[in-house]
Amino acid sequence: MKFTIKHESRGRMRVHMEQYRMTYEQADTLLYVIHNHRNVTFVKVYDRTADAVIEYVGDREQIIELLRHFHYESANVPQTVIKTSGRELNNSYQEKLIGSVVWHYSKKLLLPLPIRIALTIGRSVKYIGIGLKCLLQRKIEVPVLDATAITVSLVTKDFSTASSIMFLLGIGELLEEWTHKKSVDDLARSMSLNVSKVWLKTPENQEILVESSKIEKGDKVVVHMGNVIPFDGEVLDGDAMVNQASLTGESVPVQRTVGNTVFAGTVVEEGEITIRVKEVEGNNRFDQIVTMIEESEKLKSELEGKAEHYADKLVPWTLGATGLTYLLTRNVTKAMSILMVDFCCALKLAMPISVLSAIREASLYNVTVKGGKFLEAVAEADTIVFDKTGTLTQGVFDVTGVHHNTMPQKKVLEYAALAECASSHPISKSLREACPGLDAKRASDAQEIAGHGVKTQVDGRTVLAGNARLMEKLGLAVPAVDGVGTIVHVAVEGSYAGYLLISDVVKPHSADAIRALKASGVRKTVMLTGDAQPVAQAVAQQLGLDEYHAGLLPGDKVDQIEKLLAAKQPKENLAFVGDGINDAPVLSRADVGIAMGALGSDAAIEAADVVLMDDDPAKIALAMRIARRTLRIVHQNIVFALGIKALCLLLGALGIAGMWAAIFADVGVMVIAVLNATRALYTKDLTKN
Repeated sequence: MKFTIKHESRGRMRVHMEQYRMTYEQADTLLYVIHNHRNVTFVKVYDRTADAVIEYVGDREQIIELLRHFHYESANVPQTVIKTSGRELNNSYQEKLIGSVVWHYSKKLLLPLPIRIALTIGRSVKYIGIGLKCLLQRKIEVPVLDATAITVSLVTKDFSTASSIMFLLGIGELLEEWTHKKSVDDLARSMSLNVSKVWLKTPENQEILVESSKIEKGDKVVVHMGNVIPFDGEVLDGDAMVNQASLTGESVPVQRTVGNTVFAGTVVEEGEITIRVKEVEGNNRFDQIVTMIEESEKLKSELEGKAEHYADKLVPWTLGATGLTYLLTRNVTKAMSILMVDFCCALKLAMPISVLSAIREASLYNVTVKGGKFLEAVAEADTIVFDKTGTLTQGVFDVTGVHHNTMPQKKVLEYAALAECASSHPISKSLREACPGLDAKRASDAQEIAGHGVKTQVDGRTVLAGNARLMEKLGLAVPAVDGVGTIVHVAVEGSYAGYLLISDVVKPHSADAIRALKASGVRKTVMLTGDAQPVAQAVAQQLGLDEYHAGLLPGDKVDQIEKLLAAKQPKENLAFVGDGINDAPVLSRADVGIAMGALGSDAAIEAADVVLMDDDPAKIALAMRIARRTLRIVHQNIVFALGIKALCLLLGALGIAGMWAAIFADVGVMVIAVLNATRALYTKDLTKN
């Protein structure tokens, strides 16, 4: 497609697509295509001007080629991306905001005074009604102050002041609603399902891997252990323990068998099921997440909860001060000045918007934070504990050696690959890749033995694949292993068959991530792994970790976390970073759990409080920086709001500050605090040079 580069600097360019104006769908399509390029770190598309701002790393020519070969018609964009886009929402609120301002000032020129008075009185019914409803519920909160101020202005025939109060209240409500709704929608989009492929069962009972977009209502889909259920459906075959925490908040898995209903977004922790698809609309899951976010107490940090509590507690004091001022001065204007200077709006609105803006900013860099409570916990984390495989290492394994006993070498590899065929673990994937073309139907009744390995029926024979502890449990002796890497031992029908040596490599950003965390003030970095001592030691030394523990079962990891939690100070937090299905208990136990979202298991992602969607450990330091910046902004807003309002309160009581100063102290300070809160949207990415 034709385009023009309007401005360019190192790692950043602004381009204009050669068209007059984009539709919302075209803008979202362009955004999706550019954002999914591996070298692009940030992109924003302006539909009205047909411009795009792109930040990238690496070769500039790759970005140019991407734009040159881009066409709306050929772009493969999931419908859920278009349907859940917030672009139309943004434009509608911008138009509402501009319309409100234009109408407020133009009506003074276009409408005669009697009509303006009638409109003011009519509009006041809404605010007075809300205030009365609040009183009937025996609550003295912010709406009571607003209703009182408007009523007093109408009674004293100061219609201009009443109109101005309602105008500024309307602007404040519009900004709050816009920022809150957009932040929630952005967060929900980042948490929505991203299942690209599923196992479809054909009429011939064969399982084939297909694009999820090709699934239709009524199709049969197979969901294996450790995977997310991609669609709402009814169980036709199999039995599974399903974690429904994403929908119900209940972390205890429930049993689902033939005839039961299962829901999109829940996770099969044990077993395997075949479902008949009832609902294929991706929007279904999106709406469920929006509801979960809006209703969940997890959104509120401790600071937000205190702010709301203090804000409501200050309302009666403001009313009392208003009454006292009138009794002492008999001056309605002075009393109104006190009445308008309430401390509540800025405190109640700016803080949650700060948190939501920060969460939205994090999501732009592929970091999903599931609530303000966890954002605050990340900011205070001083001990970071890592799982090894898939977290600090790439989780992309190669089989570097096959050592057989009496069974042929090729057969040992084949049995190991079939035994692991139902697992989504990176080691299992490496085994399958080393032995392509296998028929998965040869394997059945796969059972995961936590911390040991798997047990599977292959061609009617019992095959066990796992670590040395699994062999010891079977009473089988294992040979001495030569080499550094992950060892997978194989036993067939109770006899030792041999072992495979599998090697992993450290992620490119892992060392930088550890250094960035220490520079951010993290006191201790720890690695927990089920791997052998030599492997763990080599990785720990390479990355400069403070501490490591090797040869751990999932239960041992929880014990280590308990010891670290007991050793920390009360105001310090411990974060655990993991990716596997066995990491879920540890992620839940830590003060804040951080999961890898690309290679990580669905169970780990559901259990985590923060998800790194691109598996880059360097993003942990970025998340901490965003969180700490947000808390600074929150404290700035508190000091600013209380300081300005207290000053206006004093000046109002002395008769120096008039009604407009009071209105500014109420609504103006709130608007400024809200705008300041959105500064959490701008944090430099620490992964860039």
